[in-house]
Amino acid sequence: MKVAKFGGTSLADAGQILKVLEIVRADPDRRIVVVSAPGKRSKDDTKVTDLLIACAKAALARGEAEAELALVVHRFAEIGRELDLPAALLTDIEQDLRGRLAADRSHKGLFTDAVKAAGEDYSARCVAAAFTRKGVPATYTCPREAGMVLSDEPGNAQVLPESYDKLAALRDRPGVTIFPGFFGYTKAGRIVTFPRGGSDITGAILAAAVKADAYENFTDVDSVYSADPRIVPDARPIELLTYREMRELAYSGFGVFHDEAILPAVHANIPINIRNTNRPSAPGTMVVPERPAHTGGVVGISSSDGFCTLFLSKYLMNREIGFGRRLLQILEEEGLSYEHAPSGIDNTSVILRDHQFSPEKERHVVGRIQKELAADDVEVERGLALLMVVGEGMRYTVGLASRATQALAGAGVNIEMMNQGSSEISMMFGVKAEDRKKAIKALYHAFFAA
Repeated sequence: MKVAKFGGTSLADAGQILKVLEIVRADPDRRIVVVSAPGKRSKDDTKVTDLLIACAKAALARGEAEAELALVVHRFAEIGRELDLPAALLTDIEQDLRGRLAADRSHKGLFTDAVKAAGEDYSARCVAAAFTRKGVPATYTCPREAGMVLSDEPGNAQVLPESYDKLAALRDRPGVTIFPGFFGYTKAGRIVTFPRGGSDITGAILAAAVKADAYENFTDVDSVYSADPRIVPDARPIELLTYREMRELAYSGFGVFHDEAILPAVHANIPINIRNTNRPSAPGTMVVPERPAHTGGVVGISSSDGFCTLFLSKYLMNREIGFGRRLLQILEEEGLSYEHAPSGIDNTSVILRDHQFSPEKERHVVGRIQKELAADDVEVERGLALLMVVGEGMRYTVGLASRATQALAGAGVNIEMMNQGSSEISMMFGVKAEDRKKAIKALYHAFFAA
C-alpha cells in the first residue's frame, strides 16, 4: 500500500489533475492520495493559498472580501468546467467559503487558518469528483471525521499522538481515499494548519498511520538535486538519501520536501520517494533510514536566508552557572524559538528567524539581557544566510572544512559563523545574505565539480 501526495503544481489546473488521475490509476497500491491546494499555472500566476490569505486579510481589515472571494471561486469554477464536474459542487464551494469568511474573527489566527485551509479542502473535493467521473472509485475524506487531531497552534500545529490510531482505519477503506493536506482539527473542533507547505506533513502522518509500504511525494522536479538548480543549473540529481540527510537539507532550503515531514516516516520506518508528476517514469529520489556511507560523501549543499544573530559577550561567562539557561529562558518567555547557539568562552550567539524578531521585540529582549544577565555587550546582526554542507560520509573524511573555507575565501565570501553538528553529517556556515548564491556556487564547485 502506498500513500501518494501531490503538490500544488501537480493540481494547478484540469490538465494536471488528469495527470494525477493516470498516475494513481497506473498503480493499484496508491490507495490514499493527499492533495495540496492548486498552485501556480504559470510563473506570473497566484497560488490558491495566497488568494485565500488575501481573502482572510481583507475580511479582517474591512469586514468583507467580495473581490478576493471571486478570484478563488473563479479558479475552482475553471477547474470544474474543464473537468465537467457537477455544478452543485462549485455552488457548495462558494457557499462554504462565504461561511468561513463570515465566521467569528475574534481570534485572527484561527480565522485565518480556517480560510486558508479551504484550498486543500476544495481541491480534495474536486479531485475526488474528477476521479469518480473518469471511472476511478474515489472518496473525499474530511480530516475531522478521519481523526486528524492537531495541537491548538494556528499556523504551526503539530499532530497529536492519538491521531495515529484513528487514522489507521483509512487502510481498510475501499477504493481511493482523497485526503486534503495541510490542516486538521483541534480537540475543540477548530481548524488549524501545519506550517506552510504542510501537505507533506499530512502525507507522512497518513503513511505512518496506515503502515504504508512507501510514501510517494509528487512534485514538479525529477528528483532532489545536490544544490538548488536555480543557482547551479547543472547540479547533480541525488538518487538516494538518508532521513537525516534529507532533514538537514530540507531544513536549510531544499523546498522540495518539508523538513517536519521526515519525523512520522522515521518513526514508522517508511521509505519516501520524491517524484515528478510531469515525468512519472523518472525514478526520483529515495529517502531511506540508512545507506552505506563512503569517504568524501557530501550529498548536497543547501541554503536559506532570513536569519539574524543575537550576539552577547560577558567576561568569565563560562564560570557563571546557569547563564545559558537564563538566556534561553528570556527567549522562551518572549515567545522566541532559536535555531542554533554556537558559543565561546566569554561570548555566545543565538541564531533566530528574522521574521519573528521584530525591531520592537529586539529592543525589549536586548534590554532584558542587559538588565538580567549584566552582559558586557549585546548586538544583533541581521541579513544572515545559512549554508549547509550535508553527507553521512563526512564524518569519515579528513579536510572537508578546509575545502569549504578555502572555497568561500576564494569566492570572496566572509564567514560570519561556522558550526558542525555533533552527528558530524553536516557543516553550517553563516554568511551575508547577499553572498548566498555566490557561496553556494563556490561550495558546489569545491565538492562536486573538482
